[in-house]
Amino acid sequence: MQADALLGLSTALIAPTSRSAAAATFRPEIVLDGEPTRVLVEQLRAVDLERLETHAGRLTPNEQQAVDEALELVLGL
Repeated sequence: MQADALLGLSTALIAPTSRSAAAATFRPEIVLDGEPTRVLVEQLRAVDLERLETHAGRLTPNEQQAVDEALELVLGL
């Protein structure tokens, strides 16, 4: 979830995902491993990079825009 400029830090901001979470304006839908998945931006957290094992992939430009808009809404930006 964080900017490339901050990738040198030992922690990363993440948002969990769910295939069963209810739809909401602050939960954009993405496709992960071929399945529709909601990004739970209201549950942002910082984690140690060593806890992250597998790279899940990249968002499409439209998915990234939806996540950005959800972050703006949840964080009041």
